[in-house]
Amino acid sequence: QVQLVESGGGLVQAGGSLRLSCAASGRTFSYAYMGWYRQAPGKEREFVASILMSGGGTYVEDSVKGRFAISRDNAKNTVYLQMNSLKPEDTAIYYCYGSSSGTSAWGQGTQVTVSS
Repeated sequence: QVQLVESGGGLVQAGGSLRLSCAASGRTFSYAYMGWYRQAPGKEREFVASILMSGGGTYVEDSVKGRFAISRDNAKNTVYLQMNSLKPEDTAIYYCYGSSSGTSAWGQGTQVTVSS
């Protein structure tokens, strides 16, 4: 089974930056689509950004566009989320998601806390 493991979360001051990583481990397999979602306390999980592993097409949610960027390293089967100009409202647990036809998986999440 392919597992997704996030890392890179932490506590940062407003205006700071963090880079999240999501590595797919397990048997040799690559998800065609990978994305980042987040869930703030008391709120539903929401989409942040996505990337197609073949071709690299990306999509970023409007509220983070211009501040967040998603990228991939196919050789490492890893997806990154570069987060700049962080705001307190970006505080959430960030989850990695991967899918291909017939299969999908979520990571365990990594906490991002932005202090004002």
